[in-house]
Order: sequence, then C-alpha cells, then structure tokens
Amino acid sequence: MSKAFGFRKYGAQKRDPDGKISHAAMQHGDDLIMMGCPGSGYRNPKRLGQATQNLYVNVEAVDKHFERAKRAGATILQEPADTPYGHRRYGATDPEGHQWYFAQEIRKPKPKRKAR
Repeated sequence: MSKAFGFRKYGAQKRDPDGKISHAAMQHGDDLIMMGCPGSGYRNPKRLGQATQNLYVNVEAVDKHFERAKRAGATILQEPADTPYGHRRYGATDPEGHQWYFAQEIRKPKPKRKAR
C-alpha cells in the first residue's frame, strides 16, 4: 500500500494479545483509510476469486501515480484512460485482491440545464 500507492502509516497500530495487528490506519493526503481484522471467517477477494468492492481515490498526477504502482509490482486492472465524466483513472489490485481506482479530474462536468 505504501510502496505502490503512496499511503503512509498513520497513528498507532492496535495488536491482539497474540501480537497480530487488529487495527491500523494509513493516510493519503488529508484522507485516512482504516483497516481492521474482520475475524476468522473472513475470505479476501483473492481467496474468493472475485471482487467484493472497489475503492475510488482522487490523486494528483494520476499518470505519475500509475507509474509508481506499476514499478512497485501492483497488478494493473486498467491502464490510465480518460472517462466520459471528466476523470483520468487507472485500476489496480492490492495483494489481497481489493480493487482500487485512482483518478484525477481533468475537466469539470458541464452543469445540467434546468427544464423550463
């Protein structure tokens, strides 16, 4: 997460009595992502063989961000491309198979006209 996507550790980690991390947080810009241990029955997307969610994160310089992730060995789902809604984005997965989309606004959407 840090090497590929540029997240930084944030705050203290909490550990269970057996020493396993039960809660941690990472920061990207002003935003935080909190992670916790979901319990023994949890199966990550990689183990399930399918996506269970997508995360969409706005970044500056999305092409530079993409190159960093690619150099770090992230699995790329989608190369950077412009979207019809004014973003440039790419997709990647983390080691557990969670899908991440990183995007940069390239133009503001035009406001809709009000009906008369």
